[in-house]
Amino acid sequence: MTGRTAIITGVSGQDGWHLSQRLLAEGYRVVGVTRDATYARPVVDASIELAAWDFHDDAAFRELLRRARPTEIYNLAAHSSGAGMFDAPVAIGEINGLAVALMLEAVREVDPAIRFWQASSSELYGAVPAQSPQSETTPFAPRSPYGAAKLYAHTMVGIYRRHYGLFACAGILFNHESPRRDARFVTGKVTEAAARVKLGLTDDLALGALDARRDWGFSGDYMHAASLMLQADKPDDYVIATGQSHTVRDLCRLAFEHLGLDYRDHVREGQADHRAAEASPLIGDASKAARELGWNPSVTFPQLVKTMVDAHLARLSANGTNS
Repeated sequence: MTGRTAIITGVSGQDGWHLSQRLLAEGYRVVGVTRDATYARPVVDASIELAAWDFHDDAAFRELLRRARPTEIYNLAAHSSGAGMFDAPVAIGEINGLAVALMLEAVREVDPAIRFWQASSSELYGAVPAQSPQSETTPFAPRSPYGAAKLYAHTMVGIYRRHYGLFACAGILFNHESPRRDARFVTGKVTEAAARVKLGLTDDLALGALDARRDWGFSGDYMHAASLMLQADKPDDYVIATGQSHTVRDLCRLAFEHLGLDYRDHVREGQADHRAAEASPLIGDASKAARELGWNPSVTFPQLVKTMVDAHLARLSANGTNS
């Protein structure tokens, strides 16, 4: 696909890395948008062009579009996730909500032919989903500032698609992880802790409810879905999920067993890591994506956990026992 240019916001994050690697391999020119180019440079591919933008300046974004002339935009940037969905609600609203409207308006003004993809979230469905599993037609009822801002952005994508005719899509992404996930998220916390216990760097891990359930998939698979959406004949929104749920206890068991350990000897359940207003189980129905895009997840949950543990073990071993 030579001759195509993709802008990726949030390029230094987990999803940005997986998406940029896929697009670079397909011959794209990739422009990574970040609030801090100095921080991003060491963690992104050297062939990615970096552009600093604070997500508030609409004139600066329009100028970026004129300069970079993208054919596609993937908006992965988000303020606060994981345990921080209630932190800084005003900033969350500005970055996760209003900035998306700003980008869509810039596309409409500068070049309506640009294809736009938005990272929506299963947090749109809220604490008590109206149906299970959740699909594109399940009513939204967000439970946090994060979810509310994501819903505003998701709604604006639909408005710009229907009212202005933009090729604008949203992927309603359920939890997705990879070896690049850090310890702010429970998957990164558990897999890193298992590696630390194995290396003798710690002996225990305190977690919240071990029976909480999530639909966990692989970030690389989900970014493949994002790419497929912008190559489709028509724009639409899609749930991207595995359709299977696992408990935090399952996560712990798999992570520690992979290293020959019993999680029950090291994991203790407490209140320290409970998220406010803990959600009911969310399980995604991605049958529409399978039917219309030919997308299906390729990495199983046990495979995902093992690769994450191995990555933490390798990193900690390379850095020495003082890590």
